[in-house]
Amino acid sequence: MELSHNPLGNRFRGYLPVIVDIETAGFNAKKNPLLEIAAIIVEQDAEGWLGITEKHHCNVIPFKNSELDEAALKFTGIDPFHPFRMAIDEKEALNKLFTPIKAAVKRNECKRAILVGHNPAFDINFLNAAIDRTQIKRSPFHPFSSFDTATLGGLVFGQTVLAKIAEAAGLEWDNQRAHSALYDAEQTAELFCIIYNRWKKLLAFEAA
Repeated sequence: MELSHNPLGNRFRGYLPVIVDIETAGFNAKKNPLLEIAAIIVEQDAEGWLGITEKHHCNVIPFKNSELDEAALKFTGIDPFHPFRMAIDEKEALNKLFTPIKAAVKRNECKRAILVGHNPAFDINFLNAAIDRTQIKRSPFHPFSSFDTATLGGLVFGQTVLAKIAEAAGLEWDNQRAHSALYDAEQTAELFCIIYNRWKKLLAFEAA
C-alpha cells in the first residue's frame, strides 16, 4: 500500500491500530516465555481506505529461568532453541518492533498505538509482562485497551474463530502456516482492514 498523508489521528480517539500476534511456550505470562512476536501497521491511503503498510516480526529467545510447556510447543510446532530461528532476546525484539511503531504513531498524528488482536487479552498480557521484565520505559501501546477481531468478526460475519472469519471474509486460510505469529497477524490485519473498509462503504452509502 502506498503511503499518503491521510493520518488516522482523529479516527480512533488518537490511537493507531497495530495488529499484534504472539506465540508463547505456555499460558502463564509471568513464567512462560514469549517465542515469536509480529506487529502489522495499517494506515489510510489518500481516499481513506485502510491497508497494510508495514510488517515486523521477531523470533525470541526464552528469558532466563522461564518455563517451557511441552503441550504448547507441540501445538505451535516451535523449537525454541533451533539455530535457524535466528532468535534475539526479549528487549532487543521489543525495541526492534517498537521503533517503527512509534514512527507510525507520530506520522499518523496519534498519541499511542492500540493493540488489535484476535482474543487480544492473551497477547496484551504477554506483551505487558515482557515490557515489565525488560524494564522498557516507553511502550507505544496503551497498557490495557485493545480491539478484538473475534468480537468484530462475530458482529460482521457471524463467526468468532479466526480461520472461519477469514473464510467468511473471502480470505484464503493455510492451516500449515497458522499459529505462526507473522501469518496470524497478517490474516488478522487483513480482516481488520476488510471490516474497517466495509464500514466506510456503509457510511458512504447512508450519506448518499
